[in-house]
Amino acid sequence: MKIKTRFPKLILFFVVLLTTLSMLSPLTNVKAAEKTYQIATDITFAPFEFQDTSGEFVGIDMDLVAAIAKDQGFKYEIKPLGFNAAVQALESKQVDAVIAGMSITDERKIKFNFSDPYFDSGIIMAVSEGNDDVSSYNDLKGKKVAVKTGTEGASFAESIKDKYGFSIVTFDDSANMYEDVKTGNSVAVFDDYPVLAYGIKQGNGLKSVTDKEAGASYGFAVSKGENAELLEMFNTGLANLKASGEYQKIMDKYLETGSNTAATEDTGFFGLLKESMPSLMTGLKMTLILTVVSLIIATIVGIVFGLMRIAKSRLLSTIAMIYIDIFRGTPLIVQAFFIYFGIPAAFDFRITAFVAGLITLSLNAGAYMAEIVRGGIQSVDKGQMEAARSLGLPYGKAMLKVVLPQAIQLMIPAFINQFVITLKDTSILSIIGINELTQSGKIIIARNLESFQMWIIVGIIYFIVIMILTKVSNVLERRIKNGKA
Repeated sequence: MKIKTRFPKLILFFVVLLTTLSMLSPLTNVKAAEKTYQIATDITFAPFEFQDTSGEFVGIDMDLVAAIAKDQGFKYEIKPLGFNAAVQALESKQVDAVIAGMSITDERKIKFNFSDPYFDSGIIMAVSEGNDDVSSYNDLKGKKVAVKTGTEGASFAESIKDKYGFSIVTFDDSANMYEDVKTGNSVAVFDDYPVLAYGIKQGNGLKSVTDKEAGASYGFAVSKGENAELLEMFNTGLANLKASGEYQKIMDKYLETGSNTAATEDTGFFGLLKESMPSLMTGLKMTLILTVVSLIIATIVGIVFGLMRIAKSRLLSTIAMIYIDIFRGTPLIVQAFFIYFGIPAAFDFRITAFVAGLITLSLNAGAYMAEIVRGGIQSVDKGQMEAARSLGLPYGKAMLKVVLPQAIQLMIPAFINQFVITLKDTSILSIIGINELTQSGKIIIARNLESFQMWIIVGIIYFIVIMILTKVSNVLERRIKNGKA
């Protein structure tokens, strides 16, 4: 039974491969952290952070960090993760700091150390431009209000919702929140006043209807007890910028005279397509890399665990079944959070979002591949194995030379289907900050607020790529079945 002696070697190879992928990145990041601070941000929170048409990260926070780093002489790298992911990354020590219009609250002070406040915020309410029925909190009774998770607007809405009798709908980004109000699903939105005012100036289709409510101050955050030198440099640099007048220039640039990016872009369909194509193609490239590499690994994983699943050894079969059930029985987004935030926090090491995403996709697709392999092998007539064994072939060689070639032909349609599913699943990885196609679309929408047309463009790109890959796969399938490949 040579096949039994091979399984442990295959398992060992698999473990070593994934361990190498996960450990290689932390080692590189540790070296980089000695010279370069990793600073996480949102990039969809204009005017504090967003991406301009040239792909540069701009906004109040981005300009402040750049000016302070220059003043204090330190290097940094911006990690555009989204607000929730940025906070979790800081909590799990995947990054050194966060600057994302982050309010200084007593709850957050338990886990993070904050800089001196660099901006005093506040809350306003807005409704769609054509809505004349809602002009105060009293008009919200029995209606829905949109807020963004983790913001002062969300906290304020929560504090008054019982008094005024409205319900809350939460969103992860401002563009979708505003769109919900414009379409009438929600009647109003609560948001930080500079963000909402900037959006109104950019033509987001809303109008403010209340005076500003007092809000918390924004601060630069590091993990509790970590990066004290970075925090000190930020405070010193901030004080220097205020003394020199540079701080006020940055504020005036975005809050007073703030350039209207919507006016400088062609908001027609083809104009948006032309403006956004470089960023979208960069995102598409990342999507294809993640898909292809993860599927190569997933195929190896699937074959190993598929064979283990039908092995005569109860131990191997049980191990394979547990792995398959875990990764098929939990959402991909939970797996991504666990691998990117949970494991590094538990074992105190760093891993890049790309490697975490690659491992997540590989293990998830590998579980489905394992079931495809098991189903394909069991679909082959049992007489094929019996005939091979009767001719004197060992079990392993009979499986490799006789059963698997026939099974592969039966598996091809399922393999193609899994390829398409994995390509679409890469969009979920935008939640951990990987700049794939969907994330590229979100970043562009945060700048131009043209969500309807941009999602059409993103959807068309996905459709074209998937159709091309499906046609190529169908040709390959026919060639394999005809024995020409």
